Amino acid sequence: MASEHQMRIALQAYIDLFNRHDGRGLAALFADHARIEDPVGGATIVEGRTAINEFYRRAVTKVDRLELVAPIRTSYGAAAAMAFDIHMQADGHPLLIRVIDVMTFDAHGKIVDMKAYHGPSDRETDDAATP
Repeated sequence: MASEHQMRIALQAYIDLFNRHDGRGLAALFADHARIEDPVGGATIVEGRTAINEFYRRAVTKVDRLELVAPIRTSYGAAAAMAFDIHMQADGHPLLIRVIDVMTFDAHGKIVDMKAYHGPSDRETDDAATP
């Protein structure tokens, strides 16, 4: 099972790599057989290495930055969570999406399952957007 330290390092790397717009680095955090549901209950389910690579290649072009809004939380098991804000542009307007991601890890510290929790009311105009 992944240690708390491994899970914290992976989730911080997720934030850092997104903010560097490094899609390859993000995809490398995931196991080859991983699954992503973003958002939970939405239409986007990504499975497997090829799909994950493509998902993050596109995602880093759409997102300006991620901002942690609370400390990363671990568990007694193989899962960890983080609350963060996504800052991006949508139709030429700044958008803020408030998200909680829950990720499950394998014994090697790779993410095997990611669930992103956010809904329609978690989206708002981003007044803190940078020009």
